[in-house]
Amino acid sequence: MEEFLVSIKIDASDIKIARETIRPFIKRTTLKYSNFLSSLCQGMVYLKLENSQLSHSFKIRGAFNKILRLTPEEKQKGIITCSSGNHGLATAIAAKKFNMSVKIVVPETTPRKKIDKIKEYSTELILYGDYDKAEQKALELARKELKTYISPYNDLDIIAGQGTIGLEILEEFPEVEKVLVPIGGGGLIAGIAIAIKCKNRSIEVIGVQSEASPVMYESLKAGKILKSEEVKIQDSIADGLSGGIEEESITFKITQKKVNKVILVKEENIKEAIRLLWEKDNQVVEGAGAVGPAAVIENKEQFKNKKTVIIISGGNIDNKLFDEIAKVSK
Repeated sequence: MEEFLVSIKIDASDIKIARETIRPFIKRTTLKYSNFLSSLCQGMVYLKLENSQLSHSFKIRGAFNKILRLTPEEKQKGIITCSSGNHGLATAIAAKKFNMSVKIVVPETTPRKKIDKIKEYSTELILYGDYDKAEQKALELARKELKTYISPYNDLDIIAGQGTIGLEILEEFPEVEKVLVPIGGGGLIAGIAIAIKCKNRSIEVIGVQSEASPVMYESLKAGKILKSEEVKIQDSIADGLSGGIEEESITFKITQKKVNKVILVKEENIKEAIRLLWEKDNQVVEGAGAVGPAAVIENKEQFKNKKTVIIISGGNIDNKLFDEIAKVSK
């Protein structure tokens, strides 16, 4: 095992354990062949439909794995987390399953649909600043109230839970050559990359991020985690990928070592991907979940004659925004 994996103590065996831990609580999502994307790039493209997961995002995997591994004392005290929406919803669902108290801090820009869904689980919800300020607020509250803070990405149990997606891909489509993964803080891609690279190092794991919020992309270029103020950040339809990276996040080191590259996509192509996924594949996909298809739209030649899996990470998009983009007539 490589030195960096020893130092942070996670490998494929942890992901296999996570799969058994969360099996009763999550859905094994479909791997669906996409005719339109395959035709577009003249390759074979499959969609891993995490938008059909129980919380309509992959985040439920990590949330259940983390909560199931808490001590009885930690469960009794309750938990605090920060989220751009999907992790908060997943944590709320998992906490309610075990009658735990949970406090969730979200940015003021969090889409209304995600806020409303979190509130359905009687969770204490705090709207606070932008993502970085919300994250700091959550950490501050956890210290003050002596509760367990659950990071959306910078946590070994969260990473292992998300990595179960990689195991499912390998079992269903071992011939895969490229895997496109949305990347924000890096929890999803870290888990998937560990699962896949431990089995087959030749498979390319590629992160995809919006040009509007390229913190991980720029950090990898710089060789260190950059603060949000060091990177030009704009509003993005891929809100689930927006914001900075926690200082010394373990996901950064894993991404450096295990991910082949991270590419940026244009906002207009993310919107086009949302529209086409609805029109051609009948899938409701949020911005963060559409960055992978957007990458194929922008870089067709890179996927020609290749077997590619795209992680469709979530489908929690505001109805009005979705209607505007998809021009829904149904």
